[in-house]
Amino acid sequence: MKIVDIRPTTVTVPLEAPLRHSNGEHWGRFVRTVIEVETDDGLIGLGEMGGGGESAELQFLGLKPYLVGHDPFALEELRFKICNPTASLYNNRTQLMAAIEFACLDIVGQALGLPVYKLLGGKLRDEVPLSSYLFFRYRSDDGRYDEVRTIEQLLAHTRELKETYGFRTHKLKAGVFDPGYELEAYQALAGEFPEDSFRIDPNACWSVEESIWFASQIEHIRNDYLEDPTWGLNGMRRVREKTRIPLATNTVVVNFEQLAQNILHPAADVILLDTTFWGGIRACMKAAHVCETFQLGVSVHSSGELGIQLATMLHLGAVLPNLSFDIDAHYHHLRDDIVQGGKFRIIDGKIQVPEEPGLGVKLDRERLQHYAELYKKLGGYPYDRDSRRPGWYPLLPNERWADPTIAE
Repeated sequence: MKIVDIRPTTVTVPLEAPLRHSNGEHWGRFVRTVIEVETDDGLIGLGEMGGGGESAELQFLGLKPYLVGHDPFALEELRFKICNPTASLYNNRTQLMAAIEFACLDIVGQALGLPVYKLLGGKLRDEVPLSSYLFFRYRSDDGRYDEVRTIEQLLAHTRELKETYGFRTHKLKAGVFDPGYELEAYQALAGEFPEDSFRIDPNACWSVEESIWFASQIEHIRNDYLEDPTWGLNGMRRVREKTRIPLATNTVVVNFEQLAQNILHPAADVILLDTTFWGGIRACMKAAHVCETFQLGVSVHSSGELGIQLATMLHLGAVLPNLSFDIDAHYHHLRDDIVQGGKFRIIDGKIQVPEEPGLGVKLDRERLQHYAELYKKLGGYPYDRDSRRPGWYPLLPNERWADPTIAE
């Protein structure tokens, strides 16, 4: 079996409303590049990659000479063909490799008649639990979805998500407003839902000192962890030395060199594995095994997935013995998806692991075409800017907070 073609298609799929974060905004939609890898016997594997509101089509097309003629079973060879670590100093292709690996695993599973989780050693759970992903957000342009800015709006939004999807764990995306206001919001959540567990993520925008102060204020809450309060391994290490809450990261431990440093000189207690950031499902598996050996917690990070990447997250989550926490997912913010059958169903806070061969998802060609045309119409957007705050950009650590008393 040999690869004969790769076809990238960039789509933009609407969110319920624009999502605010410490660096800017998801502008009411996700931009994702979907790839189809085809073999000489007609099998088509699917992959997906995001890029901060930008397309990666040209980058994938540039890898076609590397892929044509390659055996999709030869994944270790493919890793070095695309991501040789010294060559990657000039052209980091880790996330491109991830999408191609997704597609190759999809092909291998289809060829063998097996779901991907069986290629990874077999599932340990039939369903993967998710946390809600709580964002401060702007009102949607069509008026269907209200803003989330005040604490009362945040509580009402969380109640709605619990009633609709059954979430028992909640993650608040912070770093938008002053830490004092976000502390009040987080404490209100914990008081409103005392049986649930919580995590908060300001995307590394606080200073070390602010992070230590914030952690001291939330010790009484049922925290899973405090995620990336500040930037850098050393900054995280300084915070960890002065708090009793576990720290988690998806920003400063995203490769094996950083993982080694974190084991030698601990800065984070929980490693949030991202199937894109780490370069594929198999890399996440290897990292999880290292974490298991050294008793580090593990969960699965969300980088703004559609159904293809969500499937990779579910197969990964199904096989990890040390999946210590409910996984993250932006998925419930989407209005639609590009896979057949529409969006995956979230029931009682969980999603069923796909059982069909490969990743277990197929493209809905009509939806794919529709959202590809929408991308051509709207183009990309700058993830690290805010559409309602012209000229604004954050510092690190940040001090340029939005005003929660003003509806933008």
